[in-house]
Amino acid sequence: MDPVIIVGAGPVGLALSLALAAQGVPSIVLDEGSGKDELRPARSVLLRADMAAMVERLGCTTLRDEGVRWAGWRSMRRGRLIRHLPLDLGLSGTEEWSEAPDAPAAPAAPLHIPQHALARGLRDAIGREKLIRVVPDARLDTIEQDRDGVTAHTRGPDGTWWRGSHLVGCDGARSTVRKLLGIRFPGRTAVERHAVAALRTELPWPGEALMHRQPPWRGAPEEITARPLPDGVWRIDWLLPPRGDLVTPDALVARIRETLAGWCDGATPPYELIDTGVHTLHHRLARRWRVDRVLLAGDAAHLLGAVGTQSLDEGFRDVDNLAWKLALTWHRSASDRLLDSYQSERRTAVASRLRAADQSLPALRGGGGLRTYLPGATRGHDALLTEGHVGRGPLGAPPAYPHSPLAPAHTDGLAPVGTPLGAPVEDVRVTAPDGTTVRLRDRLGQGRLLVLLVAPGTGVWDRRHWQSAGVMPRLEEAVRALPVKAEVLVTEAYPGAPAHAVLLVRPDGHLAASFSGVLPEELYAAADAARGGSPAEQEPAEVSVAGDRTADMH
Repeated sequence: MDPVIIVGAGPVGLALSLALAAQGVPSIVLDEGSGKDELRPARSVLLRADMAAMVERLGCTTLRDEGVRWAGWRSMRRGRLIRHLPLDLGLSGTEEWSEAPDAPAAPAAPLHIPQHALARGLRDAIGREKLIRVVPDARLDTIEQDRDGVTAHTRGPDGTWWRGSHLVGCDGARSTVRKLLGIRFPGRTAVERHAVAALRTELPWPGEALMHRQPPWRGAPEEITARPLPDGVWRIDWLLPPRGDLVTPDALVARIRETLAGWCDGATPPYELIDTGVHTLHHRLARRWRVDRVLLAGDAAHLLGAVGTQSLDEGFRDVDNLAWKLALTWHRSASDRLLDSYQSERRTAVASRLRAADQSLPALRGGGGLRTYLPGATRGHDALLTEGHVGRGPLGAPPAYPHSPLAPAHTDGLAPVGTPLGAPVEDVRVTAPDGTTVRLRDRLGQGRLLVLLVAPGTGVWDRRHWQSAGVMPRLEEAVRALPVKAEVLVTEAYPGAPAHAVLLVRPDGHLAASFSGVLPEELYAAADAARGGSPAEQEPAEVSVAGDRTADMH
C-alpha cells in the first residue's frame, strides 16, 4: 500500500511521521525548506506533561537533554505574591492521584524547550527510522484524489508527482494544502502581541516560572511572564498593546533592564541577551479538517495561544488523535467513520479552547470596568491565567471527548470510574504482559487498545500464580476475540474503580468504556465502536483536483 504523504516538516509533521512508523505505516514528509532549523532560543514551546511523554515515546531525546520542567509557578500582582503553586516534577510526567478530598494533586510540571531543539530531536529520531522519507526543498502545488489514494505534485527543476494512500497537511498557518482544498480559515488576527527575549541571568526564583500582572514600576506593561530554560536561560514575554508602536532594539533593552531591576531589588543584575523577537498570536479555526483522503493538523487546522493556551501542544494532540486512526485505516482494520471522528473530536475540543480564551480576554485584558472592582475578581483572573499556563481548567486541561462518535452504546454492564468516558485515563502503574511494572502511559501509541483489569492484591503475589487464576483466563480469552489488536494490563487500583473492573483504553489514552467485570460481548461491542465499526467497502469517491498538472508523473 502507498505511504502516507505528510506536507510540512515542522514539529507536528515530524511527530506524525514517527507516530505512524511506530504503528507500521510508512510516510513521505515533503519539507518546503532545506531540512535545517533556525536557532532561535526566544522561540520556545511549552508541552503539557502528557504530550511531552508522547514525544519522548517517539524517540525524541532532546526533551530530557535540552528541556526543563518548572519546579513551581508564581503569580504576582503589583508588588505582592498572589499564588505560589508547586508543580509535580515526576519524570513520568503525570499527576499522582489521591482519593482523599483534602489532598489535591499537584499539577504536573509542563516541559519548556526551544523549538529548534525539539525539531532536532524529532529529526534525529527519524534518522533512525526506515519507514520515513524526508524530502527537502519540496514545495507543494497540486493535489489530486481518487478512490484509491492521493497524488501530490511538488515544484522543482523537474517537477515530481508523489503517490500516497492519504495526505495530511501539517504545513502551518499559511497552509498550501488548506488553500488548495478551498477550506475557509475564519477567526481573529493579532489577538495578543508580546515582545520576547531569551537571556542568561540569575532571577530570585530559580527553576520556577512567574506571571507578573500590573508590575509597580513606571512604564511597565500590563503583564510579564518569565519562564526558565536550561543553562540559566530565561524566556521573558512582555504583553504589548494591541496596536502599539514597533518594538525597537533600544526600547526592548530598556524593558529588560527595568524588568530585571524591578525583580531584583532595584539593581539590574548582569545578563547576556541571546535572542529577541515579537510574538503575534491569532485565533483561527479551519471549517473542515478532512476532505476525503486529505486531512489537516496543527497550525494548518487551528491557531491559538492567547492567555496561556499552547498552539504546538494542541498540534501534538492532533497527532495523538489522528495517528492511530490513520494507522488502523491504512491497515484496513477500521471503517471510514474512524477518520471522520478525528474532525468531530479534535475540532470540537479546539473550538471549546478558543471559545474559553475569547470569552476570557475581555475580562483579562479589558483594562477596567465593573468586573475589575468586584470582590475576588483579581484573584479569579490570576487563577484563570495560571490554569492556562500550567495545564488546568478550560484554558489548559487535556481535552475529553464525551460526545465522541466512537463511544459505545449504553448497556447495563457499563460502570462509571473516576475518569469520565472520553477523558484521558490516569497514568497508574500497571503490570505488562511480560511481567514488568510500567506506567500505563508507556503502553500507549502502539495502535492497539489497552484492556486494564483492576485487581487489588496482585502486587504481593507472584505473577505466575494470579495470571492463571480468577477472571484472568476469561479476560484474556475475551481480548483475543476482539476485532482489533489489544493488550491486557493489570493494576492494583484505579481512581473510583471497584475490584475486578475492566477499562477499555484507546491507543491515545482516552477512556473508551469501563465495565463492572469481565463481560466479553460488551467488551467486543465497545472495541468495535472504538474503531468506528467493521471495515466495509467504500463508495467510489469523486475525483478531487486542486491545482494544475504541470509535469509528467515520476
